[in-house]
Amino acid sequence: MKKQLIKRGCSGFIIGVAIGFIISLLISIGIGDGSFYPVRPELIDKMGNELNAVLFQTALCGVLGSGFSMAALVWEMDAWSLAKQTGVYFAIICAVMFPVAYSANWMHHSLAGVLSYFGIFVLIFALAWGVQYALWKGKIKRMNDTVKK
Repeated sequence: MKKQLIKRGCSGFIIGVAIGFIISLLISIGIGDGSFYPVRPELIDKMGNELNAVLFQTALCGVLGSGFSMAALVWEMDAWSLAKQTGVYFAIICAVMFPVAYSANWMHHSLAGVLSYFGIFVLIFALAWGVQYALWKGKIKRMNDTVKK
């Protein structure tokens, strides 16, 4: 289990950095003025310059990728109920996501900012979980149908 955590953490770090860069590209394309926006202006102010802010956010994206990748091991705990897996996974990714998002200035540093970020996070989590649940339920039904034949 420790080997698997380390392996997933390392690969997740790289994937997190890549996803963070892709998101920065998509945001920059969405703004559409021809400039690249790698980080929020508030983070640049906090870190003193753009390079420090980009380095800091890159490391945070890597930590986020590692956290999500390692937390995914929860889904392999066959002895646990789906409710327990979901609750533990949600708690882990919240514990990773919120400090990263707050530190990277991805949310406003106010109660309203934290609550709205949490609300959006819960909504996205619930949608992703629901889609995955429906997909797996369909796969299991097809496998059971195949076994019955």
